[in-house]
Amino acid sequence: MDVEIENPARPGEKRTLRSVLVDTGAELSWFPADVLESLGVKRNTTWRFRQADGTILERWTGTVVISVAGKRAGDEVVFGEPGDLVLFGSRSLEGLNFRIEPVTKRLVDAGPAPAAAAA
Repeated sequence: MDVEIENPARPGEKRTLRSVLVDTGAELSWFPADVLESLGVKRNTTWRFRQADGTILERWTGTVVISVAGKRAGDEVVFGEPGDLVLFGSRSLEGLNFRIEPVTKRLVDAGPAPAAAAA
């Protein structure tokens, strides 16, 4: 899947990441640090992540605008280091109101978002 990212502080300047893997098991999306830095995305917070083998990684996160298939949303993403996978995580997926269709494994609109009923 192709993902376009933009720094909300510098609208109009964008980068496209091609063939990004969707990983519903990853909470955040992981994008190469050099791409985020080229857009001037600021490092905000450090997060700790546990890998499948139990090792702990620490990575910086920052805020971007993500565009996929004509939809846009702001999200916090990971500054990936060399060797890290480039991933589109569940929070980005939900923020753009997409889901993965289980049979075809394709990205589809998730339909109307849940809303609280008025009292």
